[in-house]
Amino acid sequence: MARIYDNIETKFTEGLQGIITNVGVKRVDFCVGYFNLRGWNLVVEQVDNLTGDFVYENDKRVFRKCRLLIGMHRPAEELIRQLYMEKTLPDANFVSQCKLEIARDFKRQLLIGLPTKQDEFTLRRLSAQLKDEKVCVKLYLREPLHAKLYLAHRPDDNFNKIQAIMGSSNLTYSGLTKQGELNAEFADSDSAAKLSRWFDERWEDKFCLDISKELIEIIDNSWAGERDIPPYYIYLKTAYHLSEEARSGVKEFTIPPEFRSSLFEFQQTAVKIAARHLNNEKRGGAMIGDVVGLGKTITACAIAKMYENTFGSNTLIICPANLQDMWAKYRKEYDLKADIMSMAKPIDVDNARYYKLIIVDESHNLRNSQGTRYHNIKELIDKQDCKVLLLTATPYNKQYKDLSSQLRLFLDDDADLGIRPEAYIREIGGERKFAEKHEDFIRSIKAFERSECQEDWQELMKLFLVRRTRTFIKENYAKTDPKNGRKYLEFRDGHKSYFPDRVPKAIKFKTEKGDQYSRLYSTEMIGLMESLKLPRYGLINYLDESKAEEASAFEKALIENLSRAGVRMMGFCKSTFFKRIDSSGFSFLLTLFRHILRNAVFIYAIDNKLKLPISDENTFPEDFIDDADINDIFSNDDDEEEKASGDNLIKIPNEMEVYMKKAAEYYNGLIGKNNVQWIESKYFKRTLKQQLKKDCEQLIAMINLCEDWNPNTDQKLNELEELLQQKHENEKIIVFTQYSDTANYIYYQLKKRGVKQIGKATGNTQNPTAIVERFSPLSNKADVAAENEIRVLIATDVLSEGQNLQDSHVIVNYDLPWAIIRLIQRAGRVDRIDQSSEQIFCYSFFPADKVEEIIRLRTRLNARINENANIVGSDEIFFEGNEQNLRDMYNEKSGSLDEDEDDVDVDLGSQAYQIWKNATDANPELKRIIPELSNIVYSTKKATSTLEDGVITYARTYNDFDVLTWYNSKGEIVSQSQKRILQALACPINEPCLEPQENHLELVDKAVKGIKNENTNVGGILGSRFSTKRKIYDLLNHYYEKPLDLFYTQDKKALLKFAIDQIYNYPLLENSKFIIGRMMRSNNTSHDDIVDTIIEMYENGNLCRIDEDKNKHKDPTIICSMGLKAE
Repeated sequence: MARIYDNIETKFTEGLQGIITNVGVKRVDFCVGYFNLRGWNLVVEQVDNLTGDFVYENDKRVFRKCRLLIGMHRPAEELIRQLYMEKTLPDANFVSQCKLEIARDFKRQLLIGLPTKQDEFTLRRLSAQLKDEKVCVKLYLREPLHAKLYLAHRPDDNFNKIQAIMGSSNLTYSGLTKQGELNAEFADSDSAAKLSRWFDERWEDKFCLDISKELIEIIDNSWAGERDIPPYYIYLKTAYHLSEEARSGVKEFTIPPEFRSSLFEFQQTAVKIAARHLNNEKRGGAMIGDVVGLGKTITACAIAKMYENTFGSNTLIICPANLQDMWAKYRKEYDLKADIMSMAKPIDVDNARYYKLIIVDESHNLRNSQGTRYHNIKELIDKQDCKVLLLTATPYNKQYKDLSSQLRLFLDDDADLGIRPEAYIREIGGERKFAEKHEDFIRSIKAFERSECQEDWQELMKLFLVRRTRTFIKENYAKTDPKNGRKYLEFRDGHKSYFPDRVPKAIKFKTEKGDQYSRLYSTEMIGLMESLKLPRYGLINYLDESKAEEASAFEKALIENLSRAGVRMMGFCKSTFFKRIDSSGFSFLLTLFRHILRNAVFIYAIDNKLKLPISDENTFPEDFIDDADINDIFSNDDDEEEKASGDNLIKIPNEMEVYMKKAAEYYNGLIGKNNVQWIESKYFKRTLKQQLKKDCEQLIAMINLCEDWNPNTDQKLNELEELLQQKHENEKIIVFTQYSDTANYIYYQLKKRGVKQIGKATGNTQNPTAIVERFSPLSNKADVAAENEIRVLIATDVLSEGQNLQDSHVIVNYDLPWAIIRLIQRAGRVDRIDQSSEQIFCYSFFPADKVEEIIRLRTRLNARINENANIVGSDEIFFEGNEQNLRDMYNEKSGSLDEDEDDVDVDLGSQAYQIWKNATDANPELKRIIPELSNIVYSTKKATSTLEDGVITYARTYNDFDVLTWYNSKGEIVSQSQKRILQALACPINEPCLEPQENHLELVDKAVKGIKNENTNVGGILGSRFSTKRKIYDLLNHYYEKPLDLFYTQDKKALLKFAIDQIYNYPLLENSKFIIGRMMRSNNTSHDDIVDTIIEMYENGNLCRIDEDKNKHKDPTIICSMGLKAE
């Protein structure tokens, strides 16, 4: 009686292994529909132990141990059709085609699932068996063959020469062990002989192809191949895949002819990569964030011309007002069909012409997404439905939301980015935790805004950003001059542009006890500063609540806003006092003058029972800079210039009567101004006037302490004059200051002292580009007569963006240099391509022997401001920079002004692309070798320390998110930062391959399972009980249960049920959430209205984001892995 194997009571594996290992069995024949290479594990040992025997095949005597016939693995339908039409034997080309097709299928098998040591062992043994001809594998193609037959030959057994099992099990894991099957073992010798003849007929069929060699090649070239993979290949394979977007851009796009001779190679690469980002339909925009001086403007022009040539369309360039003239020059030079608009000027969105591309220059100025100009520009972009190119050397300042605000100009809140903030999701415990905590669509820009993980933002910006640093360009694109060892870029005409060195220089001006500067930095001055109450910034503290009840609705709204950020404004006002001292004594005194005058205006209004002039003093306007003095409604530039240019002894009034007399004049000047709001003085207590007077007395005491300002004894100014007239008397120099008051003071005083060819550029300068051209005509290609050139340029940071100033190589920072980033940016104005000087000198002023005292005073003031703020956990920064910057500059520390450029500051795509390009330029054969490396392949290299010991795994999720995970040998996370891991993978081409870690594949398995565990189904999450989504859901559920009536019909109830289910299962669209949330907060909106709105949104498809694919589970693809082994 036949024995049954059904994988339930009796496992088929036991029966198959049993007949192979029976006494006398020399060889076996298997015929299966499907064959899984990894499934060979279950018979590999038994086949190895067979002695083998000779068998006749097509009248030839051949030695065999195992013959495997596969019947259902088939090539493409077209090949099969062609095969059936053949009346003769298929030719060699056709056979090769079929084998290639089938080989691809078996190759795919080895890329599915997680690699294990057992699989590796099995596949290597199978390869050896095939090479030794112990195993021969053929593919039967005459017709689909779904038979499953297993024969064990015992030629020396006279009674039972063949044992046979026939049934339903394929030679796969599931067929052998898991699936319910039905197989029967036959002991009847006659039946077994017939089955053997049946097998032989098919084995010898002309349409049966031997694929043994192909399988050997597949296994040996796979991750399981018994060969050493150089660690360098794994490093390059990682770079190859990470640079996929950049490589595609370089291949797909061509540079417009008129730019080919103008752009360096690195600029051409930026054009192509950015164009690739822009061309992606899902994204809508790109950002070029190269550091200052690398030619972002001309790069953007090339992209604009590319769009113009391709689409025949116009470009809109939105830039700061002071850069409009510069852009106009580029437009003319390259004949761009472009309009140029100021960033500050409102755009008529409804009547604007259509643009295919909008370029936003210095886009970091739009970091505040709440600003009026931001919304104006975003509205234009939304209506145009165009591509957007952002240009900025400082993509973000203090927080990652600076980046997302800029991206939101062209990204909708609900846009599917295709990637998720994986590091943040992992940090909070997985996708379900994210859904419980946040209502955001998990692949949206809003989801990324939840993350503070650098890795997430690097992965996000890889989709949009092209950013290279000066160091990166020097290392990857520059040549080295053998004569002097200096790095340079070479123009098409052979002209060389060298990279200069930045040299910090300290000018230490003398101070004596009791002189002007000693009094400015005295403890008495700081004490007076600290004790100021600044009541105009805390009006809410002086409100008479009983009288305020009489206020109109509009006035009540004003009162409600009075306290907003008032404490912060007090802090910033006091810090501004100190920073003005760091700039110049004149600017400090002028600030005191203005402040007393503003207080006097309030006192005048109170005395005369008039309204108080208030503005948004309690909040920062979006264009707030220190030079704005918080509120410039009292400023009078003509008066200030008179003060700066009149008699050398500058006198600031120190009598209150003078200020009160001017107060009436200023008050009347304010009437009718649009930027001033008014509130009745009667709503405030008498103590307001008292405190205003007390502050004025203290401010006048500060003026008296300082005394009249004498420019003749201004040692700082004297040192500047000596620097300009003696040390660099024939060189172009730019003097930077943060404040226009200081710029005016320096400018007029130097003119009085006979400094020739001097110019000035501040925020009030009508045409700063014209000033720049006179100062730096060569770099701006301007035709300026020698006598009209400017040699000394006094400027605020109005020139810190977008201007070419490299005719000069000497920069002077007139203010005390606390913020090193500001100095670095200024140096970048002259450290640009085609700077001819070997060195850039960056001078900074210091009062000799007083640096530590100034540091102590500033620390004291900052502590007192934060103490008065009385905010628990407040981390407000009232002073930028730090004392170490000051010490470094004072000591002229080498490298202190170099940009903080390591590879971390370069966008990942550019970095990976450059690794790939440099390697393949040096060895072109790598272009063939690396792409042909199988996925899952791995190697091991020496770790630099025991801390690095472990395994790095590179996997890609089903939605193309690159995940690099570094586990140490104990299975603990070391890092998931792509850039850090890329650096850890780096190695030379001759890096030796070491024996792998014992648990290498187990750590790969752990990494991939970690990714899979984070991608769980999270349908039906409503967020916290305070979330908008939960409140909407609860309201609708309650409404759903109400009785039917004339208006609440059965049809409406059915629609409501569908809407409720959708809200439960899917994230709300941001716009629908905003509208419904606003309705729920309104006291004038009924539940009926809310429900009707939700049903209408549901019917129009505007309620939720339906993402049908989000829960489809697909395993991550393992790209490669690298072991790091400490020896």
